[in-house]
Amino acid sequence: MNKVNVNYQEPLAYYEIASFIKDYIDINTIIICVGTDKCIGDSLGPIVGSMLKEKGIPLAIYGTLDNPIHALNLSDKIEIITKNNIGNLIGIDACIGDIDSIGNIQARDYPLHPGKGVGKSLPDIGETSIIGIVDGGDDFTIFTNRNIRLSLVVNMAKVITKAIIEAYNIKIKKIKS
Repeated sequence: MNKVNVNYQEPLAYYEIASFIKDYIDINTIIICVGTDKCIGDSLGPIVGSMLKEKGIPLAIYGTLDNPIHALNLSDKIEIITKNNIGNLIGIDACIGDIDSIGNIQARDYPLHPGKGVGKSLPDIGETSIIGIVDGGDDFTIFTNRNIRLSLVVNMAKVITKAIIEAYNIKIKKIKS
């Protein structure tokens, strides 16, 4: 299992993530952004999904602020998405980690395990995943009783969005040449 781990504040963070993701993205890739806007700490996925749609990336994007994919609808949505689409799935979600890892973004060549950090058992998503560490600790109530800054989540979402667009552009240029 391979991964890249970079803090969102690093000047070329988006490029490090893009360089990794480019090997897992093509015109058939499906992006599944998990989370809800009802909780700041869990809103990373839907913010990324909304930003990608706004930027007009020509990939199938699921999970936005208007139509989130979260714990209550995840199983049904994944079943529908995988039935109607072919292609590599990339899962995106917020997570908890070590206190020193807050602000880190990891791109990994293995599935997303949504709900794991909050004690839920949900289906794995994708062959590839991107997670943003928005808080630290091992408390299952982490997303609800901590003071996670919206600015952190939005700035991480911007880096992830830019990375996916860059990875897509790198891959398409390679295909065309």
